[in-house]
Amino acid sequence: MPLSQNPALLVVASAFGTITIGFGINAILNPLSGLSFFEIPPPADYATSPVLLNSLMTVYGARDILMGLMVYAGVYFREQKSLGTGLILGAVVAGVDGAVCKWIVGHGEWQHWGYAPVAAALGSVLLGWWD
Repeated sequence: MPLSQNPALLVVASAFGTITIGFGINAILNPLSGLSFFEIPPPADYATSPVLLNSLMTVYGARDILMGLMVYAGVYFREQKSLGTGLILGAVVAGVDGAVCKWIVGHGEWQHWGYAPVAAALGSVLLGWWD
């Protein structure tokens, strides 16, 4: 059996989807906690004017939830190539998130960059690059 067809890969991919959905739910329900993953301090006026930050964290949370659901869909429909491509693109998103941390705050990038190569490696296996 080719490595890309190993059923365990779908379980691991589901775990990635679950983690991503969890980050999204956290960002929506607790915007300050979601913001802390970027190590960006909350705006000074957050207590009196939370609308902008809460709105942006809702968008960010929805993005993460939808990426996680995309992974679930790939697993459910056994679409190895779509799933692999989605995981690689998710790694790119994590790379961008880390770059924002590095450029804006000066640190915190590895909270995102540590996830990216693992997701990309899993995606490449699902695409059959290692068969």
